[in-house]
Amino acid sequence: MQNINIKGTIYDFSNPRIMGILNFTPDSFNPASRVVDNGEIKERIEKMFSDGADMIDIGGMSTRPNCEIISADAEWNRLKPALEIIAKHFADRIFSLDTFRAEIARRAITEYGISIVNDISAGDADSKMFEVVAETHAPYIIMHGAPNPTSLHSSTEYSSFINDILHFFSEKVNKLHSLGISDIIIDPGFGFSKTVEQNYELMEHLADFDIFDLPLLVGISRKSMIWKYLKISVEQSLNGTSILNTIALSKGANILRVHDVTEAVEALKICQKLNLCK
Repeated sequence: MQNINIKGTIYDFSNPRIMGILNFTPDSFNPASRVVDNGEIKERIEKMFSDGADMIDIGGMSTRPNCEIISADAEWNRLKPALEIIAKHFADRIFSLDTFRAEIARRAITEYGISIVNDISAGDADSKMFEVVAETHAPYIIMHGAPNPTSLHSSTEYSSFINDILHFFSEKVNKLHSLGISDIIIDPGFGFSKTVEQNYELMEHLADFDIFDLPLLVGISRKSMIWKYLKISVEQSLNGTSILNTIALSKGANILRVHDVTEAVEALKICQKLNLCK
């Protein structure tokens, strides 16, 4: 398993890691993950790290179904208070930024010390994103979804579902390598451009992504593949999330991206106790 260079430190993913989620949006699909009061930001970050998060992913624009694609200025204005708090109080911790905009990624890295770029569009929404990643040497989370953020949840037609996704990553990773970018994390994109049934097929084939020898991030926390299938609400989907996180760990997940850090840490500890993590 390849290690990742994060701000000059080699980070070992042979032991799975937990990534907490904080959204600075009024409309993310999980209300509990939203932080709309700037005074709450520091407290929420401290709690996530106290609960056992190894890193935190922040975002200023929702990517839920039918989300509004806000302007770059609006996205930056949502993020800036959090970035200032992170730079002042958590400069030694690892944060990733969920954005598909290259200039926002550049500013967050160079001005505020953000560690990782998490791009749902895999560089397709902004042609300058790969250039920014190469220049800043920031690790890059590349997600399978759709090139246009407005169609992330509507394009679900594939010639050969798993093979198409593997081919997608093969092309993207080769492109990144050609630009000198080697600190890459793969996210298969659960919930993006996939039906409920396709999401479960993806989970069944998660071990297939071992061929890339790159850290594998799984983000299924409270997603519709759980609550739609079980006919429950987002608020009731924690148990299903824990079950799928456990399965993902057994199939080789190196990072769990979660809203509920404590429960994810418990799932990881039990998997490690039983030697279920790959």
